[in-house]
Amino acid sequence: MPRTAKSKIGVTTLEDISALILQSHDLDETLRNIVNLVARRMHTDVCSIYLLDEDNETLRLQASKGLSRKAVGKVTLRIGEGLTGMAAQKRHAIAIEEPQDHPSYLYFKETGEEKFHSFLGIPLFDRNKPLGVIVLQTKTSRQFSKEEISALSTIAFQITSIVVNARLLDSIRLHQEESQRVSEALASAQQTITDVEQATEDSRQNTLSGVIAYPGVAIGPAAILEERLGFADILHEEQIDIANELKKLESALEKTCIQTIFLEKRVAERLSENDAAIFHTHLMILEDRSFIRKLQIQISNGHSAAYALEKTVADYIEVFHNMQDPYLRERATDMEDIGRRILANLVGETADRVLHLKHPSILVARQMLPSDMAALDNEQILAIVTEVGEKNAHAIIMAKSMGIPAIVAVRGALKNIAPEDSLIVDGNTGRIYINPLETVKDEYHRLQVDQTRELCRLEQYRDEPAMTADGHRITLRANIGLISDINVAKRFGAEGVGLYRTEFPYMARGDFPSREDQYELYSRVVKAFAGETVTIRTLDIGGDKGLPYFSPPKEDNPFMGWRSVRVSLDNRDIFQTQIEAILMAGCHGQVKLLFPMISSMDETIACLEVVEEARGNLTKEGIDFADNVPVGVMIEVPAAVRLVPRLANKVDFFALGTNDLVQYLLATDRNNPLVSKYYDPLHPAVLQVLYEVTDKALSMGKGVSLCGEMATDPLTLLLLIGMGLREFSMPAPFIPRIKAFLRGASLTTACKCYTEIHRMDSSTEIRAHLAEILEDIELGY
Repeated sequence: MPRTAKSKIGVTTLEDISALILQSHDLDETLRNIVNLVARRMHTDVCSIYLLDEDNETLRLQASKGLSRKAVGKVTLRIGEGLTGMAAQKRHAIAIEEPQDHPSYLYFKETGEEKFHSFLGIPLFDRNKPLGVIVLQTKTSRQFSKEEISALSTIAFQITSIVVNARLLDSIRLHQEESQRVSEALASAQQTITDVEQATEDSRQNTLSGVIAYPGVAIGPAAILEERLGFADILHEEQIDIANELKKLESALEKTCIQTIFLEKRVAERLSENDAAIFHTHLMILEDRSFIRKLQIQISNGHSAAYALEKTVADYIEVFHNMQDPYLRERATDMEDIGRRILANLVGETADRVLHLKHPSILVARQMLPSDMAALDNEQILAIVTEVGEKNAHAIIMAKSMGIPAIVAVRGALKNIAPEDSLIVDGNTGRIYINPLETVKDEYHRLQVDQTRELCRLEQYRDEPAMTADGHRITLRANIGLISDINVAKRFGAEGVGLYRTEFPYMARGDFPSREDQYELYSRVVKAFAGETVTIRTLDIGGDKGLPYFSPPKEDNPFMGWRSVRVSLDNRDIFQTQIEAILMAGCHGQVKLLFPMISSMDETIACLEVVEEARGNLTKEGIDFADNVPVGVMIEVPAAVRLVPRLANKVDFFALGTNDLVQYLLATDRNNPLVSKYYDPLHPAVLQVLYEVTDKALSMGKGVSLCGEMATDPLTLLLLIGMGLREFSMPAPFIPRIKAFLRGASLTTACKCYTEIHRMDSSTEIRAHLAEILEDIELGY
């Protein structure tokens, strides 16, 4: 077989294996199809897969092409026994001509393998634990080449993933089948139970799924959060005293305002002022003259205060629900929260409840309102599950600040989960398991222990500089958006802030924050990272982000429309106010100013003009500010890529915003399930563009960093370092793992890696090559 053909084996086989998974019904069928495919592609007479039994630590022949069918499922051997067991024990490939002559050779009569004269075994591993071995054999004596061993190693990597996922699904399926058998036995034994009770019992599911709002795993008992008093619970009076109803309304509004102030204070003390800002917005609505006037008109027309409240709040909720912007839609939940708390005060029920859980529990609710999160003892909440709601809900944002795993939009949660039910919440997959079998629970407990142990191990890298194996310095900064992110970033060892998204503080308020408010906010971030760089991006709204008090116009394609720096330049007074606040905060540390979504020289020049106007205004007012704040632009659209040489004459640094850049380059919306598979950061065109920007910027003496998901993947990080990048910004929890990875990867390997892949034609080929390189790296993670 030609060398070039051999090098393609792993790539093409990976693609075909992916197709086989879709065609197969279970793990055994998948493995049978895989061994047939691999034997054919590798031109061998035998391909066999041995898997480690989960119970008794023995390898079992699970599938084979070429060995006797009678041997499948029956031949077993211990780790270290025979050549196959030796491959598992040694944890590396075993390639032998004439295996019968090897001292570790073990003959199994039922396999009929005495006629084979070569052996290649590659171990399968999951998180450093043996999982099995894939074996090739031929009738003729054959020395397997380095390329063939590498190809089979790549295939083994994918088979490991298939087996791990299939076994987890089998555990879940067994749990469901066992539960079904129990339900059927109970149904036949309890003939006296009414049809309604039987239907209720039968309808309960054992596994639910929803939308991941915050990742993590939690195991514990369910605690059901009862809904507050609702409008449906109130009987409307036909005969009312208008003056009395107006007085009741005034009293209820006053009580709700006072309670809201206390909620804001409680959250500010427990989390941050920024997290508490939502209650400041609630307060503004409660004091809004237009809102109060609508309530009063309804009462003056002969309706009760409760009806007036129901009608007015419903009108607001409908308006917000019809908005396309997800953040503005979430305002409907805020209105419901406000409405329920006013209603409670109207009818004399307490609205400022503090909820105490009896023991650490997984909270299950129809939805979580901001006031619910403020009232709960967060130390007792293991996870949150809600039937309705979105992952950007204010209550969920607060849960994220507390580090609580959360899954939202879980249909049937309250129907299927009872108080004190044993739950597993898997915030990494979006699944909830109800009263799981002990084997499933044990597996998740093991996962928790492994994760805790891994976090403890990675802790050693927190305060260490990011350094390659051959001593080259890499800078890893954090992406942040909330004040509460500061502690998270510092906890994971971030070396400053590579991207401070300033739109989040805007979103949590009822109006544009003043210059002083912004200065206070930015100063807190800068002071927290004394001695480190903090890069502050100017307001980036439009597209998928709006403000509750400043909505972009409805557009057919908002991502290609009025967004980001275009909005800022069309509202120069707001833009200048923000830039002045950033320059003022620069007095407290090393601040950089970053403009997003730049697509032309005209935009860049206009932004720089606003900076000069801001400096002039601050000088005129006699206010201290940093006059030497570096100014940079984000490279997020293809036009900016071609302008880098010209932009370099105007700005001090560049930041590659790969999340948007990749989707614009490939014409792919990564959030659209129909085309998201085409969103590929390892597409050769993407890598070429990143290299061009990096090379040109560095050649002109300009700093360049990368902000985006690419930096969190060791596969792509190796390439990015190889093409010249040395500064990265990422979600803080990834930083220790990346530091550990870098300790085992040299700059020499990274450069060699990029040199080898930049001529490759497909991302599949690139991934397979990167996987091979990673196998040779002494992984610290």
